[in-house]
Amino acid sequence: MSGGWARSTRKARLPSNWRALRAEAHRRNPEHICHICGQPGGDALDHKQPGDNHHIDNLDWAHDRTPPYCHRLKSSREGNAARARNARPPEPHPGYIDPTERNPS
Repeated sequence: MSGGWARSTRKARLPSNWRALRAEAHRRNPEHICHICGQPGGDALDHKQPGDNHHIDNLDWAHDRTPPYCHRLKSSREGNAARARNARPPEPHPGYIDPTERNPS
């Protein structure tokens, strides 16, 4: 399996009542108006705030497999922001000689 859930633990972290939450989200928003762009046709139930808050008020529809792909763009931004927060500080090149640390000989 490539993409999607391939390396994600997200599916395992969904609550046991996920189907009921999806049904409630559909009842609240039967046209699946995308909470990101405001257009109908959202095909993915999205967590509006990142994380594992599965409360119905944090769930709404977004375009994922259909243009304008709002969910994919949002997830990409969130992932890039998380990677930037967790990035290691740059290390100096092992061959670099700091001129301020030279031994006068």
